[in-house]
Amino acid sequence: MRIVFLSWRDTTHPDGGGSEVFVESVARELTGLSHDVTLVCARHPGSAPREDVEGVRVRRLGGRLTVYLWGLAWLVRHRRDIDVVVDVVNGLPFASPLVRRHGVVALVHHVHAEQWRIIYPGWAGRVGWFVESRLVPLIYRGRPFLTVSDSSARDLVAIGIAADAITVVRNGLAATPPSTPPTKSATPRLGVLSRLVPHKQIEHAFTVLARLSGDMPALHLDVIGEGWWRDELVSAATAQGVADRVTFHGHVPDRRRDELLAQAWLMVMPSVKEGWCLAVTEAGAQGTPSVAYASAGGVTESITHGATGLLVDDLDEMVETVRGLILDEDRRSRMGGAARAKAATLTWTACATRTETLLTSQVRPGGTQSP
Repeated sequence: MRIVFLSWRDTTHPDGGGSEVFVESVARELTGLSHDVTLVCARHPGSAPREDVEGVRVRRLGGRLTVYLWGLAWLVRHRRDIDVVVDVVNGLPFASPLVRRHGVVALVHHVHAEQWRIIYPGWAGRVGWFVESRLVPLIYRGRPFLTVSDSSARDLVAIGIAADAITVVRNGLAATPPSTPPTKSATPRLGVLSRLVPHKQIEHAFTVLARLSGDMPALHLDVIGEGWWRDELVSAATAQGVADRVTFHGHVPDRRRDELLAQAWLMVMPSVKEGWCLAVTEAGAQGTPSVAYASAGGVTESITHGATGLLVDDLDEMVETVRGLILDEDRRSRMGGAARAKAATLTWTACATRTETLLTSQVRPGGTQSP
């Protein structure tokens, strides 16, 4: 097949995250299955307009919002060279069904109701949520949807997507779980692996640290990741009196990420919403269990509650749960082992194979589609 992914960003973008990792990992696997794959996404400072990455052609066009218009224009221009389009709906849609009748699959990691309210609390957020919750079901009516968790599938049904149009394909994992349990740091360390944006609520991890520091003076927090909310988070750490107990590592190579996760006793994931939460399984691959909010959706599947980590209802419960796990080495170790075992079952190859089946079903006899 000749496959095109339309995505707001790629992994080299400063705001790239789990959705982009999913898209590029699946795209690479599909090229390994002899498919021809192109990724169309936005440009960003320092990026090349055209690049080939591990067999995937990357074409960067437009900016934060104009990429949607540029993407549609590219799609029209190359319409006879494409069998199927994977339209990544990351809050806003590319709306490819407006220019293409057949061979369109919508990929949604999760719906963004909470994010619209948090990041754009005024009219802009209301407009964004209207587009996602009202126009997306209309524009993509009759098209198949791909998502990464049963939780996200339920949220899609809630905004009007037919349940039988949704295929769930869970995230894979690139990290290789070590054959033996990693060596944890001598003193307690917590980890947060995340984009630094408001809806990840990393300030809650600072609160956990602040409330436990009196009883655990050696407790430290490693924040792994980068994002436009960084300065506000540095200020928040200072305001909570824990700046000297927090290390902001920024974006680091995968090997360094895994080293930091392996040293951590626990991963703290206070995000408002996750489609799956790749960070949880990346931590799990290094034998580190996670604590997250049950209301965040996909984490209820990336975390097996009571086995690979724990789900909590609010910040107070998060503080006490983290305290309990730090003090209970045996339970923490058992959870870390179970998290490692679960991570070992997740592969991008399996993810791409299921995705391939869905994409193949959308290719009409004769191959290429007309708009």
